[in-house]
Amino acid sequence: MNEETLKQAEQLLHDYKLCDSCFGRLFRKEVKDGTNPQKGQFIRKQLHRVEKTAVHDCWLCEGLIDEIPHFIKIVVESIKDYEFETFLIGSKIDEDIQEKEQRLWKHLNLEEAEPIKMEINREIGKILEPHLGKTVDIKNPDIMAVIDTTYDVVSLQITSLFIYGRYKKLLRGIPQTKWPCQICRGKGCKKCNYTGKLYETTVEELVAGKALELTKGTDESFHGSGREDIDALMLGSGRPFIIEIKNPKKRNIDLILLEKETNQTSKNKVEITSLRFTNRDEIARIKEAEFRKTYRVTLEAIKPLNKEKLIKVAQALQDKPIKQLTPTRVAHRRANKIRERVIYNCTIESVEGIIAIITLEAESGTYIKEFVSGDDNKTKPNLSELIGIPCKVKELDVIDVKGE
Repeated sequence: MNEETLKQAEQLLHDYKLCDSCFGRLFRKEVKDGTNPQKGQFIRKQLHRVEKTAVHDCWLCEGLIDEIPHFIKIVVESIKDYEFETFLIGSKIDEDIQEKEQRLWKHLNLEEAEPIKMEINREIGKILEPHLGKTVDIKNPDIMAVIDTTYDVVSLQITSLFIYGRYKKLLRGIPQTKWPCQICRGKGCKKCNYTGKLYETTVEELVAGKALELTKGTDESFHGSGREDIDALMLGSGRPFIIEIKNPKKRNIDLILLEKETNQTSKNKVEITSLRFTNRDEIARIKEAEFRKTYRVTLEAIKPLNKEKLIKVAQALQDKPIKQLTPTRVAHRRANKIRERVIYNCTIESVEGIIAIITLEAESGTYIKEFVSGDDNKTKPNLSELIGIPCKVKELDVIDVKGE
């Protein structure tokens, strides 16, 4: 330390009673090695001002540094019911202490001093790592414990648990996610039998129920790679999804058991497969991915269909671009614009009178019902127009979601 800094430190000890931690913390830049208390002791020796006993009535921290063992104890108690591998400590410091610290920095022109908050967080983390057998993670901890040092209260911020999978929907009439009752808007009324829901159950609820139970989470969010219509089945290898469990107490759950018990509970309604743990980043991937989809469509015409003509039209649709103005049925919730999509393949499976079954492979986001009916020519070209007979979708199944 240079002579000017030593004079500054001497004046500081003359004006204020400081513990070694607070004293050393103010000169972090000037003394590189050691902990803050060791830095404080080193400077005192330089000034021949070594205290015979430790300072417990520090003017700056008011004894807060001495309470670190107590803070460790209440953190351990607060997180005892949670499973985690990584953690981070945060703290709220009394405003009076922070103001005094700021005044000292300004008065002494200290630009590199360490805030007391940083020291408390670091020192608690250093002790808890070996004690808990867990790792401090600054960027993405499983759990963050924030200590209110004034009131001895610990608040926890729990990182959500993310589970990837694929689901099949085996029963028509089930929406993917929750729809609030249109009358009471989710509050509960006679119309919805006081459930607050428009539909009795959803794919989301059937998938999330057992996951919430096993993780002891408080809530969930369902993230699907697109969605099928309520009256459509989701078959084949299933649709990619991520279930986000909020505030989980248990993270190390058995995904094989979760899959088995979920499928038993939702038998003949929903089936899940391919479960694995993932992270928030993958939500964006499955949301933004443009997976091709294959559909099996049962269509009904207003008069008997000609199989040969259907086959000829199907061949002409190979890699055919179509333009779709926002369909009438979703116009209340979607922007009114023209979307260009591609029909990659169309195959005629069977034709019997006014009923035909076809298989369509289409670009993600294609409105299949409107491609078949034309939706008052909002979709062009459309199947009804190409075969010269008005027709509509009677049944729709998603039989494949490609891309993974």
